[in-house]
Amino acid sequence: MLYHPWLPVLLLLPNSLLNNFSVFYHPSMASSTPALPSPSKVLLGDIITTTSGVPPNYIRPVSERPNLTQVQSSEDSSIPLIDLQDLDGPDHSKLIKQIGHACQYDGFFQVSNHGVPEIIIEKMLQVGKEFFTLPESERMKCYSADTSKTTRLSTSFNVTNEKTANWRDFLRLHCYPLEDYIDEWPANPPSFRNDVAEYCTSVRGLTLKLLGAISESLGLKRDYIEMVLSNHGQHMAINYYPPCPEPELTYGLPGHTDPNAITVLLQDDVPGLQVLKDGKWIAVHPIPNTFIINIGDQIQAISNDKYKSVLHRAVVNCDKERFSIPIFCCPSKEAVIGPASQLVDDEHPSLYKDFTYSELFGKFWTQKLGNERCYSA
Repeated sequence: MLYHPWLPVLLLLPNSLLNNFSVFYHPSMASSTPALPSPSKVLLGDIITTTSGVPPNYIRPVSERPNLTQVQSSEDSSIPLIDLQDLDGPDHSKLIKQIGHACQYDGFFQVSNHGVPEIIIEKMLQVGKEFFTLPESERMKCYSADTSKTTRLSTSFNVTNEKTANWRDFLRLHCYPLEDYIDEWPANPPSFRNDVAEYCTSVRGLTLKLLGAISESLGLKRDYIEMVLSNHGQHMAINYYPPCPEPELTYGLPGHTDPNAITVLLQDDVPGLQVLKDGKWIAVHPIPNTFIINIGDQIQAISNDKYKSVLHRAVVNCDKERFSIPIFCCPSKEAVIGPASQLVDDEHPSLYKDFTYSELFGKFWTQKLGNERCYSA
């Protein structure tokens, strides 16, 4: 039997780490193995510094690859862009109709004049990028594969049950109530806690405004959805997608819907988000100082399927790193979700049984992403 210099180390490693890299043996490698990633590397951003090409455990089967040549540009078939400047002014009714139309027919829309100061957005993007440039030892202080942790750095989606990894590292934070979580956030970069807290607080104001508008667009009282969500929480993620040498082989994240109520997404200037519309994937190009809003599974259920939680995915590219920062508006774990009674009648029977958010959220983290929905009618 030929001896391989990595063998003693590999035999001591748990399967969860072994899945993050692959070993190729050839007799010429017996004295040195410079192309191998270090077995101690867990995060994608560190793994790619020690190897070339796409590691095998990131390569999708041919039938599951993104087929990037078939993607349409949003310039040809755009998701709506809604100017919120007069949401509380004389054009209120007009904007409510626009929001309702976007929720019903697109499931996604972009908003401008949203009230979140540009300087707060810039600081959020900057401090997010700074975190992922910290030394590996500093970043790994936040690492955990435990999906129940309220602050954690991880990679891919759920490393404990995946066969194929996704080309992404992420820092996930619970951020409301702020005082319950801020002390467990990273202390580095030094401005991280202040910048992220300021951003989360400002975006929460926008989120509540949007929930009210969506309620009104369904013909419900303005505070209906907010009341149903109960003491609703707010989670966020800072997603880091490194450049990928062969982006056609893998995903940043494959197709999925969001299990929460609504998502408020901030992107940098690098495209990567794609939305499924009329059976075709559409690339959504970033527009400066706008947010992308998408309807989650909770709103689809509350609306009795009038509004759609739409499949979307993140793809990667070979030239530039990409950052995206979604904030998720989530019901309380005990909140009971189901179609609003005002939207159910003989012609529109209830399509959902009541369920708690904790049931759905648990399923989200155990599912295999890829054109799947957590909860179906």
